[in-house]
Amino acid sequence: MSAEVTASNWRSVEVGRVAFFSKGPFQGRVAAIVQIIDHKRVLVEGPSDKPELAVPRQAAPLSALSLTGIVIENLPRAVGSGALKKKWAAAEVDSKWTQSSYAKKLEKASRRKNLSDFERFKVMRLRKLARFETRKAIAKAKASA
Repeated sequence: MSAEVTASNWRSVEVGRVAFFSKGPFQGRVAAIVQIIDHKRVLVEGPSDKPELAVPRQAAPLSALSLTGIVIENLPRAVGSGALKKKWAAAEVDSKWTQSSYAKKLEKASRRKNLSDFERFKVMRLRKLARFETRKAIAKAKASA
């Protein structure tokens, strides 16, 4: 009798894991976990090329972070800022983050939040028109079947 052991699909707190700041002064930015301090805090740094997205090296509570699926492979513990920046660029973290569904969802929500009243009205009308066209196509398909 043989047993097959597989790892779980949970995102674990690990050195090299990229995390998203969901609250705090750096909300909306991403940073890599450089070292685990204890079960509630980690040392993070986000050496992004864009200064408005960069995160200085600091201790951050895990309650303020959301773990992403992006991992910088083979990142040594407590790596220096220069080496982290090279690994960050080699792993193309910024482009992977902007292409992720989570980042796209956040961008869409912020765009929707900044709409004016008339723009919200136009979105409603377009959604109604699309729904009408979809239902018309479904009715036509059912009638021909």
